[in-house]
Amino acid sequence: MLKEITTIYHEHNGVDGYRSMQIFLKRKHVHLSALTVHHYMNKEPNLHAIVRRKKPNYQKGTVHKVFDNLLNQDFQTEQINQKWATDFTYLFLKDGSVRYNCSVIDLHDRSVVSSITDRNITTDLAIRTVKKALEAQTSVSKNLILHSDQGAQFTSKEFTEFCESAGITQSMSKAVYPYDNAPMERYFNTLKNEWIYLHDYLAEDDLYASVEEFAYVWYNHVRPHSYNGYKTPFEARTGIGTY
Repeated sequence: MLKEITTIYHEHNGVDGYRSMQIFLKRKHVHLSALTVHHYMNKEPNLHAIVRRKKPNYQKGTVHKVFDNLLNQDFQTEQINQKWATDFTYLFLKDGSVRYNCSVIDLHDRSVVSSITDRNITTDLAIRTVKKALEAQTSVSKNLILHSDQGAQFTSKEFTEFCESAGITQSMSKAVYPYDNAPMERYFNTLKNEWIYLHDYLAEDDLYASVEEFAYVWYNHVRPHSYNGYKTPFEARTGIGTY
């Protein structure tokens, strides 16, 4: 049994906790209690800490309009494509140069509906990411809410006018209060800790492709999510199970 757990552990770069490990074992028709899995995993050697780079400095832009917080930390919804969350994060190449990712997740099942990485953190990147999300869905709610922080990219005239033209209602966190957009914070932490920090990226194309693989393959279709009762976002979204 320890051999099976060790194999899964290393196939997934050692990022699985005992709850996720229990799900992956179940998919292989190995049924163990969480306590037993936890016991086995304690036999694994400790992993070396991964060095994190410092957060880059951002240049503040001009704020055109700030919107009320319509979610008030209510991150649940029964309907697909009714509440979306979006944000930016920073990613590094091996040479220390920074790239920026903008993603949109559906709060219904925490699935990533859009993700784009580029060289600069801009309003254009935010608009392209939301456009990509809209184009990827067959239908969205007429009352679609898009929640973000108060970053200049989301409060800019160009972005607010784009959302208005697309029939999107904007919602915003309080300034410097990440708990108001906790699902996005969690997604980006998962992206970095379970994927990006485990690799060195020499070329930006490799980084961009890796981020998309994580979002659209690993995160949406493979990785069990506690919010979904340890179903993947795809399983929760479609009602299709894999075990």
